[in-house]
Amino acid sequence: MRKSLIATILISTSLIACAQNSKQDRADIKAAENMELLLNVYRVANTVYVDSVDSDKMTKDAIHSMLSKLDPYTEFIDQSGLAEFDFMTTGKYGGVGALIRKKDQWIEIAEPYKGTPSANAGLKAGDRLYEIDGVNVKGKKADFVSSLLKGDPDTYVNVKYIPIKDTTKVLSVKIKREKIYVPAVSYYALLKNDIGYISLDKFTDECDKDVKEALIKLKEEGAKSIIIDLRGNGGGIVSSAVNIAGMFLPKNTDVVDMKGRSPQGYRKYFTQNDPIDTEIPIAVLINSASASASEILSGAFQDLDRAVVIGQRSYGKGLVQVTRPVADSALVKITISKYYTPSGRCIQAIDYTHRRDDGSVEHVPDSLIKEFHTAAGRSVFDGGGINPDIVMPVTYMSRFAAVLSAYGYLDDFANIYAAKHTAQPVETFKMTDAIYNEFVNFMADKTIEYKSPAELKLDELRKSLEVEKKCDTLKTELDRIYSIVREDKDSGLKNYKEEIKPLIAEEIIRRWWYAEGAIKYGLLDDDELNKAIEILLNQTEYKRILKEQNTSRN
Repeated sequence: MRKSLIATILISTSLIACAQNSKQDRADIKAAENMELLLNVYRVANTVYVDSVDSDKMTKDAIHSMLSKLDPYTEFIDQSGLAEFDFMTTGKYGGVGALIRKKDQWIEIAEPYKGTPSANAGLKAGDRLYEIDGVNVKGKKADFVSSLLKGDPDTYVNVKYIPIKDTTKVLSVKIKREKIYVPAVSYYALLKNDIGYISLDKFTDECDKDVKEALIKLKEEGAKSIIIDLRGNGGGIVSSAVNIAGMFLPKNTDVVDMKGRSPQGYRKYFTQNDPIDTEIPIAVLINSASASASEILSGAFQDLDRAVVIGQRSYGKGLVQVTRPVADSALVKITISKYYTPSGRCIQAIDYTHRRDDGSVEHVPDSLIKEFHTAAGRSVFDGGGINPDIVMPVTYMSRFAAVLSAYGYLDDFANIYAAKHTAQPVETFKMTDAIYNEFVNFMADKTIEYKSPAELKLDELRKSLEVEKKCDTLKTELDRIYSIVREDKDSGLKNYKEEIKPLIAEEIIRRWWYAEGAIKYGLLDDDELNKAIEILLNQTEYKRILKEQNTSRN
């Protein structure tokens, strides 16, 4: 009987394997047929189409179209995109260390990074680049000018520019390129009541070193609790998130699991090193732009009851990409699996194609949401992203303020103001009505194409009525409503004054004190930071949240 059972099992296993192999063989045959079809279409188009065909463009268009149907993160990276891809994953490149932007016919310095060759050479935001190594760059594209500024470390680049302080001059400077590293920790400081604050912008391959350095220094300065700010952090290298988690969790703790169709898509990530502090209270700040590795770190802390998470639901990007070479200077970044937090939650949004304007996940029906539990038994839910323990209201930017920013007018004014005035300390700078009136005067001759959200809705209504041939009948009434809701530039500057003032102030501070100054200024009036401080100072409430509170489904 036992031998018969074993034989049956062996036969069944063999049949399953044959079926699986047969299924794979059919898939391989179908793939070969499709490749032949694609090649035949390409050959016909390339040989008999009425006009000449750009075969390189046609190939790239086909690749991009093919991959775009899979998910938003699988993409083809050719030689022109490799440098940017390397910078996103390492934070390093060879150059002068400055952001540039196109403004009319000029390429301007948008922001020199603190301590880099561009800053040390005296370049300021608003300086217009005139000539680089003898090449006149007026009217050129930003990526072309960027390629001229970048280069191998220890090489030199000659730059002629028109300074923002005196646009009647053309100055020259010889700048030695360096290996530029933009730190992932843009700012850290010991706040009041011995609370350490760390702002982590991205997860590069060495960001854990930046966080470790900041954490150790803050503890040396007397930090008794830590706030980790992941707002706006779009993610990056998963191993860096695991290493940062390992600074606060015991060694060999499961932080995140990868699950995919192929063996290479399955992996469990454990903390590898001895922790720095497993007891220090932690608050993590997230928002709708916190994605990928940010969600891995905040999700692990939440599932393991190691930190109180504060803010808004995170982005919901739980798809794992790897790169594969497909040519000498080209890669495919392709999704191979999904991320799962220690409780078993999938970070990926159930439907990543439908999002609100701010990128956040739309409402997910309860029927599609599953309940999971943290180490302490708290209820947490999947459905997309990480939902905070304490949900804070979203502060939306008005469309008028967004248009001002998009047109670059906030930057333009900040460049001029900062160049004309002596730098003031972040803590004492006041964005007065007098400064705002200067901005209003600056905007006097500026034009913007702007319609309020109400006007846009009325435009849709008018089009619908035109289709139904009812527009003429209601024209008088529509015109009356338009006159009520219409906002021009002047009314916008008046109505949104209190929203625009801190945006201008932050840009002025950025010109004087770089990115860390802008962050520091923003923290002076930050509801989410204040809530984190409140929770960390009330350890009874902090412990209650981590032991008792159920995380909302919202």
